[in-house]
Parts: sequence; C-alpha cells; structure tokens
Amino acid sequence: MNIILDAHQDLAYNMLALGRDYRRSAYETRQTEVGKPFMAWTDDALIGWPEYMQARVAIVFSTLFAAPARSVPTEKRDSQIYDTLEQAHQIYKQQLLAYHQLSEQSPDYFRLIRTQAELKHHLEKWQNAPKAKTPQLPVGLIPLMEGAEGILSFEELPMWWELGVRIIGLAWRGNRYSGGTKEPGPLSQAGKELLDAMAEHSFVLDISHMDEEAALQAIERYPGTIIASHANLARLVEGYQGNRLLSDTLLDALLERDAIIGVVPCNSFLRRDWKESGGKASISLKLAAEQIDAICQRAGDSKHVGLGTDFDGGIGLQSVPAEIDTIADLPKLSTFLKEMGYSQTAIEDINYRNFLNMIQSVLPA
Repeated sequence: MNIILDAHQDLAYNMLALGRDYRRSAYETRQTEVGKPFMAWTDDALIGWPEYMQARVAIVFSTLFAAPARSVPTEKRDSQIYDTLEQAHQIYKQQLLAYHQLSEQSPDYFRLIRTQAELKHHLEKWQNAPKAKTPQLPVGLIPLMEGAEGILSFEELPMWWELGVRIIGLAWRGNRYSGGTKEPGPLSQAGKELLDAMAEHSFVLDISHMDEEAALQAIERYPGTIIASHANLARLVEGYQGNRLLSDTLLDALLERDAIIGVVPCNSFLRRDWKESGGKASISLKLAAEQIDAICQRAGDSKHVGLGTDFDGGIGLQSVPAEIDTIADLPKLSTFLKEMGYSQTAIEDINYRNFLNMIQSVLPA
C-alpha cells in the first residue's frame, strides 16, 4: 500500500483548546485563525482532511494530552490545562469522547479503530483506493494517552481500554509515575505498579517523554510492547542538551526490545539553533531522513523506525522544515530516503508498515 501511518498527533487538544475542525483544510483553518489571540504563541496549522488525503495518511495515533499548569505561563493557559489530577482526568476523558463524537458524526472523514476487525475493514478501503487518484477515505484514529496523569487509579485501566486507548506514555513533564521532559527522575513505586497493571491489559508503552533513567527502568520491567512514538536521536542534533531526545544507550535498549521509534520532522528536533541560523528556510527535510537512516544503521534494518510528526502539537508551519507547507508534503521525505538508497519496501516499512504491524499485534479481535 502507498499510505502513511503517523504515530503522534495532538488532534483532540487542538480541537478543544483552539476550536480546530480537522475536516476542513489546513488553509481554511489558517484563514479562520488570523488575528486570534492564541496565534501569538501558536504556529499556523499543518493538518486538515484534504491534506491527509493528498499525503495518503490512512492512520493516526491520536493523542490525549493535557499540560500541567506549572508548565504554562498564565497568559497562555487554555481549557486543556490542569491544576489537579481530577482536572487532568476530566480533560483526558473529554478528549477521548471528542474522538468518539468525531468518528460517529463524520465517519467519512475519521474512524475510531479499536479492534483488528475494524482495522482490517479500514485497510481494505485504502487498499482498494485507486493509486493514481487522491483518495476520499476516512482517517483511522487509534488513541494514545500522552502522560498518565489522567489515570487516577489502576482500576480505571479497563475503562480506558474499553473507550479505545491502546497506547500509554507515563509522563510528559515529571509526575507521580515517572520523571519526564525537563523534570528528570526515576520510576516511582506507583509508576512500577502502573506498568504492571498496563501489562495485564496489553497496553503499548510509549517512552517518548520519559526521563532516560525512568525509561531504561521501564524497558527492563515492562513485558509488553514498547515504542517511542515521537523521539529523535540526540547525537545528531548539534549542541543538544536535555532529556527529551534519545541517547544511543536508550536507543540500543529500545532496539533490544524490538521497539519502533517515530522520527519527528520538527526543526527543534533537528537543529537546536535553527531560529538563529536562518529559520525555517535553513532546515531541510533531509535532516529527518538522516535521523531515520541513523536508526536504521544502528538497528541493521528498516524495521524499527517510523514517523511520529507531532504536527499541530505546538509544532506548525513556522517550525517545520522548508519543504513542508502542510502534511500533504510529508511524502517528500520518501524522496530523500530514495536518494539515500532505500528501497521501496524499506520506505514502506518506515512510512507505515512497522507501526502498523505493531498495532495489529496488540489490538483485540
């Protein structure tokens, strides 16, 4: 198939916080947002259903994401920011129900996928779509909980599973379960117990925002499937300091567990000084291809890397490589891979097959 699976997009956050309607084009969204106060700190949209179709994005791991109030300046806070765990729980549930509502009200645009049967039916539509034409098909949504602050007790896990969550990342910033981005630390006892409970229900573990110490502990402890939905390699980003990107130590631990890493075509994940060194125009999508290549070289194959764009997750037009105007341009990445010697089969592994095989293995019948 000539499709793309994107392993990380914060759709519900933008739907509820900014009022974005992903059934319309990214260009229409940009026009409607001109002059709105939040555009002072938010990039222009990259995503819309017409652009999904142009890029042949068939499946998205659509996130549940809420930010702790301590991480957001007062003037930038919106409806998806929480002060208490109870607020986090309500926001995460509200976002998940928003995906249900979108799927139920606009099934020609988006479809929630919870089972192997639903995935099979969805893929059959895409397989039968004429390759020479822009498809007019729904995008499949598979929910990913980014940060486990919405989980108040382990007894809730069956409820989250029943509502469609299939992937959980323990942390965004640090929390009671795990150290996280900009707030390092190990797994807590509650984090270890949450991992054990997740394994009982066959959730996929996403280590993307976990601090390295916690991530290494989780990789050793968790018996189930592990991914990094959106995380680049630190050593390729000159001058990088922090705990968000992957060290070779963490990469090797992931590869030993047969994990898949979603590369992020975002400028700050490709070159730290990009704003000072020429801005958007100075960053090529080739740098994302080089990230992919480095993972493939380390793994010895093309089976452990995919795409996790994080588009519209605080990352929009102004913060992505020069070649990208909307997500419709994402297939340009394949051109760079082809120039680097990657076969069509390997490119299909990267574009969709690796993450697709992973999620097929954990979905219930």
